[in-house]
Amino acid sequence: MVAPAVPEIHEEEELFVAVDARTESLQSLRELGPPDLVYLVKQPKANSTRQTGVYHHVTGIDASSSASLAAYVNTLTFSPLDKTHKVVSGIYCCYNAFSHLDMRVEVKIPGSLEAYCIDEHGDKRVATEALWLETFLCAVLRAYLYADDGSGDAIKKIVGVRRFNPVTNTEMEHKFLDAAEKLFFLGRQLSSDPETQVPNTVSNHLTSGILKYIYTTGRYTSGINLFEKLRTRDVEVSSLLARVQIMADEEVQAVRLMYDALQDVPMDYALLDCQANFCQSKGEGEMALECAKRAVTAAPSEFSTWARLAEVYVGLEQWDLALLTLNSCPMFTYQDKDTPRMPQPSRIMLPILSESILDEIDEGQPKQGDPHDYVHPSLRKLHAAGYQGTFLKAYNLLTKIAAAIGWDQLLKTRSEVFVMEEEYRVERQHVPKPAQSLGAETNGVSIEDDDDDDSGSVSGPGPAESASTNGNGDETNVESSIERPEQSMASEVVKSGNDDPDPSHSTYTQFRNKRLCERWLDNLFMVLYEDLRIYTIWRTEMAQFRQQAMEYKKSATEWEILGELAERLHHFDESIEAYQSCLGIRFSPKAMRGLLKLYEKRNDTRGMLGALIRLIAWQYRWYSEFSPELLYLVRKLIEDEGAVKVRSIVQATNLPQPVLDLTHQYCQLCATFRSSGSDA
Repeated sequence: MVAPAVPEIHEEEELFVAVDARTESLQSLRELGPPDLVYLVKQPKANSTRQTGVYHHVTGIDASSSASLAAYVNTLTFSPLDKTHKVVSGIYCCYNAFSHLDMRVEVKIPGSLEAYCIDEHGDKRVATEALWLETFLCAVLRAYLYADDGSGDAIKKIVGVRRFNPVTNTEMEHKFLDAAEKLFFLGRQLSSDPETQVPNTVSNHLTSGILKYIYTTGRYTSGINLFEKLRTRDVEVSSLLARVQIMADEEVQAVRLMYDALQDVPMDYALLDCQANFCQSKGEGEMALECAKRAVTAAPSEFSTWARLAEVYVGLEQWDLALLTLNSCPMFTYQDKDTPRMPQPSRIMLPILSESILDEIDEGQPKQGDPHDYVHPSLRKLHAAGYQGTFLKAYNLLTKIAAAIGWDQLLKTRSEVFVMEEEYRVERQHVPKPAQSLGAETNGVSIEDDDDDDSGSVSGPGPAESASTNGNGDETNVESSIERPEQSMASEVVKSGNDDPDPSHSTYTQFRNKRLCERWLDNLFMVLYEDLRIYTIWRTEMAQFRQQAMEYKKSATEWEILGELAERLHHFDESIEAYQSCLGIRFSPKAMRGLLKLYEKRNDTRGMLGALIRLIAWQYRWYSEFSPELLYLVRKLIEDEGAVKVRSIVQATNLPQPVLDLTHQYCQLCATFRSSGSDA
């Protein structure tokens, strides 16, 4: 297997500044830690006095011992791209999120090796076998949970990261799952997904990583064996075991397991959520509803239980209850993945390996110094594109409702279930002493207001801002076709009133069955309005240009943004149209990933493989030989079509052989793990 090229970020003024910056950042790490840092000291072969520091980041390297990390450093001593310098020493830094230590291996070339760890205060400690076991497990989890999904978003976030597959054979799998078993009940120390408020035994980065590994590779038997062993120690693990059994199509065993486990722990919200999800997948909405309601009762402070209940109501087309449930969701500030905080480098070298060169990927890409694509201001300010965590999931639920019933009906439902600002003011004028505690009566579930930036606080777009994306002046018609939502009465406004409380609330007759809307949900409506407004302008202009037989021009970046916009609003065909227009200008991994969904929908094997070959080549071009999502798609194709057919279609593609070999590596990985269809 050909290794990706080695990016080099240079420090020419002062050595080890990047290592010192990593040491200083240890106190602020909250998740699994940043990618591993590899720092090399180089000097010219002809001049031994002048030294230069270069570094890059890496994930997926075996971090089970100092020897394995030193072995990686040794692979960097001979660079085919730099024959005038030699590496004289190197430091490999790998974060241990269990013990909050940075494990380090210093290698002198030729000569010595020193292994130690640095704590949050910058002090040295001894590296023990127990610490190496924790570090190994953290390295595997980072490789899976911090990997790119094929769209290029993760790759573009941090410059110069080499990404390797941490588990390339069954021997490494055994090593990984054995470490996971030994440290399983310490997993809650590793934090969790942003949708989980409090990490617990079955909801943390360790369990997420194990499930993602099983889902990606299809190694269901290994996962079932692991969770069956752990279940004997804690019945709560049943929810994880049931999820893997459902993945493996062992649904009868999963249902029986969930039933038996709930006899022992009747209020286990993870099990109840698993039940609700299973019933929902089978079209049994009423059964899912009962499970989801019980899960909310079991864990009222968790976002996932409320989100599941809202999802079930959407499935049952009970739009008013879906909105009320969404309003009750506890929202959490988004905690992003740990990223390296490095000083400004003197220069960056991003070499291209010949094996990953593909003309259609490189053609049309902006060169260094070229001006950026023009993007209309209205497209830049779409706040929904930046949503993460709980706000992203809540927004997705709101767009599902809007796609199902339309914007006008959504506004009507909103005004039926929430107190609107205007009606509150009108009603309040007729009451001599407005009630301070109105919120207690009108808002069934009281949630504290979240003033963080993540809440999506935006000013509602006014009519004056409704500028056409092409400046044609057609926005007036669009404005009248999409009604701007009026403000609802925010709960904190009512609760913070300074007036004396009125013991009698009977005067507020029309609020008897209404709730106060949380500010964050009100903001989501405004953001959705802006999304719909820009989308409608785009589609109106497109229709006008076609009518006049004129070409509708946008930059590649604008087409990419419009594709994402249409996808967010569940307009699948329109998103594909935008992505195809983007690809017509130049290659974009995000647009190609969108096109891949079209081929999946049509069961177009050749189209899927054509897109996968290009995505794999692009990933390799940016030093990533491993993407779990792309591996999963290759595995599913092999499962459906057979390895021989998949390999034949790849080989018959009219692309350079080294590029095709990169996809063959993914196919070989499926054969190594004996995936279904790989022997056919």
